[in-house]
Amino acid sequence: MMSQAYTNGLYYIKQVAEMTGMSKQVIRKWEERYGLIQPIRLENGYRMYSEKDISILLTVKELSEQGHSIKQAAALAKKKLTSINMNLSREQESTLHYKEWNDYVLQMLQKGAHCDELELTLILQQAYYQLGLDRFIKLVVIPFLTQVGSRWEKGEWSEYQEALSSLVVRDFLVQIRRNYQCRQEAPLIVGACLPYEQHEIPLHILLLQCMMKGWKTILIGASPAPGSIESLVQKLKPAKVLLSAVTTIPFEKDPHLVENLDQFAAENQKTQFYLGGAGAIQYLSDKALRAIYVTNSIEEIADSSEK
Repeated sequence: MMSQAYTNGLYYIKQVAEMTGMSKQVIRKWEERYGLIQPIRLENGYRMYSEKDISILLTVKELSEQGHSIKQAAALAKKKLTSINMNLSREQESTLHYKEWNDYVLQMLQKGAHCDELELTLILQQAYYQLGLDRFIKLVVIPFLTQVGSRWEKGEWSEYQEALSSLVVRDFLVQIRRNYQCRQEAPLIVGACLPYEQHEIPLHILLLQCMMKGWKTILIGASPAPGSIESLVQKLKPAKVLLSAVTTIPFEKDPHLVENLDQFAAENQKTQFYLGGAGAIQYLSDKALRAIYVTNSIEEIADSSEK
């Protein structure tokens, strides 16, 4: 069950520390030295922070990680907030703030820090039913996973915290895909990680976005056996194939992988092949393919005019 702080939209400093990945000492220091935030003080002396306070802290944290001093980051954050207040209506400001750091993401960061699998699932469920699939993906799933990856890379989260949080999201997306109803005559997209690629969550997200645009989808799981993609494509004859490589590991393990897949795509011209992901973009930055489109644009992949 969620704490009373959540229902009031206010958070104790311990919760803020878990949400932001910052220590309580740093939060107090930034508050007192730079006047960034003004938490409410309860009668017992405890500080209570709003979502706006947390958003400011996260903004300053990100700016400092980009190379700004804390003083510079604080000034930039204040300037940004002033600009928002001057140029946006109250409703627009609320929408912008919600997109950046909404309550669902903040709650999930806290529960992820504690590796609370049940609470993570319950928050995902609540957000999904409250927002609808499209907004759920854009405003909750993607921002949360971005923060999870960032905190693991910086050493703020352990490998176990990162893995559990990611797996909870993956399992939830799998259930949505399984229960999503598509027309029998809808065109088919096959999604597949490249061999040796373990990160399948981006594909779940992309395939769900394609399903919302009227496609049927089939997913080949993480690190498929060499040749399995080609076999399934020959059997199912999909309209499109979406390949994913978040890392460069597939290309390092098999230097001829892309060349062979590109040749296969050239021999199956009735099917359009797409390859995306940070690893693919990096590896193929100076290489040209004949028959595979390299892209990270869901609009290009799922455009209904190409069905």
